[in-house]
Amino acid sequence: MFAFILRRLVQSAIVMLVVALVSFSLFRFVGDPVASMVGQETTLAEREALRESLGLNDPILVQFGRFVGRALQGDFGISYRLQQPVMELILSRLPATLELALVSGIVAFALGITLGVYTALNRRGWLSNFIMTASLIGVSLPTFLIGILLIWIFAVELQWLPSFGRGETVEVWGWKTGLLTPSGRASLVLPAITLGLYQMTLIMRLVRAEMLEVLRADYIKFARARGLTNRAVHFGHALKNTLVPVITITGLQLGSIIAFSIITETVFQWPGVGALFINSVQFVDVPVMAAYLMLIALVFVIINLTVDLLYYAVDPRLRVDRAAGH
Repeated sequence: MFAFILRRLVQSAIVMLVVALVSFSLFRFVGDPVASMVGQETTLAEREALRESLGLNDPILVQFGRFVGRALQGDFGISYRLQQPVMELILSRLPATLELALVSGIVAFALGITLGVYTALNRRGWLSNFIMTASLIGVSLPTFLIGILLIWIFAVELQWLPSFGRGETVEVWGWKTGLLTPSGRASLVLPAITLGLYQMTLIMRLVRAEMLEVLRADYIKFARARGLTNRAVHFGHALKNTLVPVITITGLQLGSIIAFSIITETVFQWPGVGALFINSVQFVDVPVMAAYLMLIALVFVIINLTVDLLYYAVDPRLRVDRAAGH
């Protein structure tokens, strides 16, 4: 187990170094940092002095080492556009993104498993056929179009929910949340549905396919022959084995929710990290772009590492195969 964890940690460190190299390359190939920080009236001597103070005249390896060292300390420099520390900007907007991703992930996971199990156990029912047909909408339609349709129906026509913003927020132990206010919860509904719909349909179809495959296995037939009830067979045996591959997909989808919340945050003007990244791209704010790439990579690395450990703990075949290999 220790060797397994150590190997995964080494692989994660290599991935983060590669992403750090890509992020560092933005400073070299996406505009001139000095030109973004000074005005037109700045003299060449002043530009050169600023370049020297920023260490831009140092060798590439020295600059990359300095970038990685500062990144490990959470220091990504100053935003060219807002003239504020990048980490402060990200931390101020991170609660909004994590809150949206968490609610979307919970909804997608809960509904995806529930509907997947139902459609597998009642695959010939009219309701199951309707759910499977409707799920094609979540898979086929782009996220921004789903968001616009929800805004048109529930915000414009019915006027039940707000169409933009995060609503009123309160601060709890330094964390700004909208879950504790009525307007905050109402503002969260449409973005959460928009962001989680694709993941929900993906999980549902995966659970259904895996459930149908497990129900045809020999040990399920043996469990029925022993006289076990359908409830015990379906939820005590079939569902447990169905969830093994679902863990991997769900973990990756959680990372995707955080990474691809950019579109949803743009459509609903949600004040999260994704909206900050879009504004940074428009103004070529390289430090914010680099920090965002590093943050998303870190999220995926942590999720993948957690999923690997859960997979190792849940599936005994991995432990048996590894022990046999040794």
